[in-house]
Amino acid sequence: ASLSGTKWGIGGTCVNVGCIPKKLMHQAALLGTALKDAQKYGWQIPGPISHNWSTMAEAVQNHVRSLNWGHRVQLQDKEVKYLNIKGSLVDEHTVKGLTRTGKEIMLTAKNIVIATGGRPKYPTHIPGAVEHGITSDDIFWLKESPGKTLVVGASYVALECAGFLTGIGLDTTVMVRSIPLRGFDQQMAGLVTDYMEAYGTKFSWRSVPKSVDKLASGALQVTWTDKQTGKDQRDTFDSVLWAVGRAPETKTLSLEKVGVKLNEESGKILVAADESTSVPNIYAFGDIGEGRPELTPTAIKAGKLLARRLAGQTNELMNYDNVATTVFTPLEYGCVGLSEEEAESRHGKDSIEVYHAFYKPLEFTVAERDASQCYIKVVCKRGGDQRILGLHFTGPNAGEVTQGFAMGFQCGATLTHLMETVGIHPTCAEELTKVNVSKRSGLDATVTGC
Repeated sequence: ASLSGTKWGIGGTCVNVGCIPKKLMHQAALLGTALKDAQKYGWQIPGPISHNWSTMAEAVQNHVRSLNWGHRVQLQDKEVKYLNIKGSLVDEHTVKGLTRTGKEIMLTAKNIVIATGGRPKYPTHIPGAVEHGITSDDIFWLKESPGKTLVVGASYVALECAGFLTGIGLDTTVMVRSIPLRGFDQQMAGLVTDYMEAYGTKFSWRSVPKSVDKLASGALQVTWTDKQTGKDQRDTFDSVLWAVGRAPETKTLSLEKVGVKLNEESGKILVAADESTSVPNIYAFGDIGEGRPELTPTAIKAGKLLARRLAGQTNELMNYDNVATTVFTPLEYGCVGLSEEEAESRHGKDSIEVYHAFYKPLEFTVAERDASQCYIKVVCKRGGDQRILGLHFTGPNAGEVTQGFAMGFQCGATLTHLMETVGIHPTCAEELTKVNVSKRSGLDATVTGC
């Protein structure tokens, strides 16, 4: 359960309070845009259109519950015992379980695997933050609309939530302390937030919240400091959503008692390439592992490979390089490999070539939509066959586009390979096979023609 009392079933973050409900609510927002486009395409839509939160929330929650059920059935089919109890380590082979009624259960095992994941952080130093705020653990399970919402943070979680809230018609503000999408390519991050601003999401840049107070009306009054002017500002909101990072669930596991070493700063477990910890028979994978990407598919794959190694079926290790990901903001952003900054710092500015293009999705033309943030960037080594180091795409269906190109990275894709690939016309993805303007050339990167 979350600090606000939200409860959910088996399946972890992704199923219950992450990717699944997020993508469905993102889809709800995309359909709102599609309804506007539809009229330009000849669909006659009578009367003003509005969105009903409860209808959406109930449908999304029902789907999540069906997934919870599916997981339980699968565990039973595979004869896996599922114990819904709180666990902590007693020694390297013993786990103590505590039931809801306070009963203790002792379990012993040859190997122990920790996959407890992470949970959203609250800024506990800000008065009223915990009492009056919610996180991504709560937003998907609200029965009623969150109303006018302040989203604090600029991670992908913050931007995705602010994006779908804006898209279903809610007054939404994002409060950003420093930069959006830290760790992602910053040029791409700028395009994502530029699109969101044009889309109607408000941004309060370089701002730090000071306090949250509940007024007699029930509204939440937020006070923050504008770092540019040094002045304090105030506004009222119906909901305040904290998206200021995630912390690993390691505190309650008694890891130090058994000698499992953590990164002091992050609180994550130090893991080797085979997911082993400092205690030989204790393993950890997923978000809990230090330096691992916090992504569902990497955790699933790492877990499957670990299970096979423990069963003696393979020696194969998880490859964490060139894992693709997509940010499901109103304009989606997909990437695989290195950001331009990272490529530059690893190889030097003179040793990389960046090819790019501003393109217009065909769907945007009749709909008269602005495509100025639809952009493609391919970061390559400069010499030889120009091995591709990073590939970046903002536009419709970015996840679907990026997934296909991600396979190329496993095969050592080069710019030559990309240029030799024939595009599928008319698509957004084909623009990647046509990039020919380098940043170094200084030529206009706007795609013309059909």
